[in-house]
Amino acid sequence: MSKRNVRVQMKADYEYEAVNQQGNVVQLDMYDAPAKRAQSPMDLLLSALGGCASVDAVLMMKKKRKEVLDFYVEVEGDRNEGVPAFYTDIHLNFVLVSPNATEEEFSKVVALSVDKYCSVASSLKSRITYSSEVKKSL
Repeated sequence: MSKRNVRVQMKADYEYEAVNQQGNVVQLDMYDAPAKRAQSPMDLLLSALGGCASVDAVLMMKKKRKEVLDFYVEVEGDRNEGVPAFYTDIHLNFVLVSPNATEEEFSKVVALSVDKYCSVASSLKSRITYSSEVKKSL
């Protein structure tokens, strides 16, 4: 079993920075528009899901020798009205621009990508554990 690690560091009350083991940085904020300068954690979850499912879908279409002129996925999440405001439903709309692909084959590829290969989609079903500690400053 492999592990991944990310450190999320507070920068201000509503601003955070996430850094992975390779030093790649993602800014996060919980501001409302127009003060928003980065994605919120819930935005990032949708982005991660869309990105994860996209990679496999595009690669599978190319493996089938289909020309990919353009590709994008629109990800929409419906959130619970209360606290926590978790996603009750997430919808992904995959759009492929290709002169030689069919709806049927693309639909099958999308299903495989989301249901079988996307680690983020599978992770949304995973068990979450946690711990906490307080360090005293000197």
